[in-house]
Amino acid sequence: MNSMKKVLIFSLLLIPKLASAQAAAGDIWGANALQNLNTGTKNIGDTIAGVINVALGFLGIIATGGIIYGGFVKMTAYGDADKNKTGNSAMVAGVIGLAIVLSAYAVSQFVLRSLYNETT
Repeated sequence: MNSMKKVLIFSLLLIPKLASAQAAAGDIWGANALQNLNTGTKNIGDTIAGVINVALGFLGIIATGGIIYGGFVKMTAYGDADKNKTGNSAMVAGVIGLAIVLSAYAVSQFVLRSLYNETT
């Protein structure tokens, strides 16, 4: 077991050195390789807005899934009070989550539009 640890530590220390052996002499971190990188035509504001919209979209899907799950549990409770209460609480949590996501979307749109109008 002790020799296995030594081999693992040695390989973790040696592999980065072997990989950097092919780099340019003065560029051990690969910074020069990023100079001609084509990252697209969008500016950083549009990129951030897109990421925020996608993240809020996923959160909205999760909240809607919570509402559907709560409705399914409530419908399949068959008169069981505990399952009925669990379904109700899941639906309420989903509705609250959806309200939070929608309000976050409204706030983010307001902030992003305000920043765009002030910077152009």
